[in-house]
Amino acid sequence: MSKKKKSRKSPTLSNRAAMAMATSNRTPMKQRITAMAEAPLAVCESDDNLQAVIGVLRNRDEPVEVRLAAIDTLATAAFSVIAFESCRSDYIAALREVSDDPNPQIRESALGLLAGEKDGMAQKKLLDGLKNPDKALVPPEKALQLLGYDVHAEAYSVARDIVSHPPSAVAKQEALRLLAADSASAPLFEKVLRDKDELRENRQIAAAALNSLNPTKFQAHARDMLLDKTEYEDIQATSLTALDEFGDDQAVGKDTALMKSVDRLSNKALSAKYKKSARQFLDKHGR
Repeated sequence: MSKKKKSRKSPTLSNRAAMAMATSNRTPMKQRITAMAEAPLAVCESDDNLQAVIGVLRNRDEPVEVRLAAIDTLATAAFSVIAFESCRSDYIAALREVSDDPNPQIRESALGLLAGEKDGMAQKKLLDGLKNPDKALVPPEKALQLLGYDVHAEAYSVARDIVSHPPSAVAKQEALRLLAADSASAPLFEKVLRDKDELRENRQIAAAALNSLNPTKFQAHARDMLLDKTEYEDIQATSLTALDEFGDDQAVGKDTALMKSVDRLSNKALSAKYKKSARQFLDKHGR
């Protein structure tokens, strides 16, 4: 009877061994990266450990892969809020220092972590880059995403400018997403929603935002779009969902023109899903 072989797992490095391998430039790169992944618990065991990992991150002569592993190790260690508290100021300082690193991956990682910390200096750099592309440290769509961690009035103003004069389609979408919590942007979302030349995704973002910011306005637009025979089916389906979930059932049920439009959708929609939604809506209102 043959004996089953026991599966062997690679032994976990001790904190001390992991730290030594991770921070030594004599260790092969792959082994350093593996050791970095096992080093977070050791980062705040001593100031020497912390400075050694920060030193790897700051050192532009180190392989980028190892520097990225170092920033990941620091970020993982930072999750232990209480244990990491004594290290946090040095951690933030190191991230600020590499936030304008020549390597875009290092910059983006550092700015992302700083944004998560709601760091004012990072926010200023991101806003400066959106206002002046020559100063941009990350692409505009990424900057807008990161500003979403802690949005201020200035960010809303910049985002509205980007919607009006977008550097790219993706940047415009991220600007719209950022503005979704800005009540002053409701008129902008109305305009985007009703513009058939807009990308459909932008119109869907506008629909969700307007429904949150001013549901009464959105329901009025939803009715108009359902009555419009030239409107796109996916936009009409979104409108139908809004009226179904948030509309005044009594008023909706008495709206003969609306019911005719929904009946048309239930019969002529290209998508079986939209037909089903329209049929369910009609059934709900006894049609």
